[in-house]
Amino acid sequence: MFFVGDEMAKRGRKQKLERRQKTARVHLDAEARKRRQAVVDSVTRLAEPLCQSEGLELVHVEYQREPGGVTLRIYLDKPGGVTLDDCVDISRQLEDLLDVHANDLPPYRLEVSSPGIDRPVGKLEDYRRFVGQRARIRLAAPVDGRKNFTGVLDGVVEGKIQLKMDDGVVHLDFSDILRARLINFNGEH
Repeated sequence: MFFVGDEMAKRGRKQKLERRQKTARVHLDAEARKRRQAVVDSVTRLAEPLCQSEGLELVHVEYQREPGGVTLRIYLDKPGGVTLDDCVDISRQLEDLLDVHANDLPPYRLEVSSPGIDRPVGKLEDYRRFVGQRARIRLAAPVDGRKNFTGVLDGVVEGKIQLKMDDGVVHLDFSDILRARLINFNGEH
């Protein structure tokens, strides 16, 4: 014999379990983000002085899991553009520094390149530097029900990134930004 109440109770338990699992995933995601950010901060501290000594700007550091394993990606720039030799030199020197000072990192693939046409924006001063440029920004937590925004950078006010969009200006916390890139950027600033 089948009772509607039994089915409703089963559904309620299933929904409660799904909510608990989702909460656990969100917590794990936050922990993973913190660990990833710690690696990025550590690599940045090593790479920044190296790049400066070679006359290069360290644009951005990414550390992420990809289908082929974990990738540590370094973006460089300089007036007139980055050459292949610049990338090779930094790659070799940074690999040595990481072997000595960050030997606790799990296995990774190191990539060093120019920022390209969709230049990453990672530093607060970059949001000021590239005012007037189109950008795509992804947040960790939704703002007005959205995590993805595309618009024109309009500066920084009290640690909040101002982004002009078709329907007005949004104010995004710098600390909530997971990823930001300029769109079709083709020049120096």
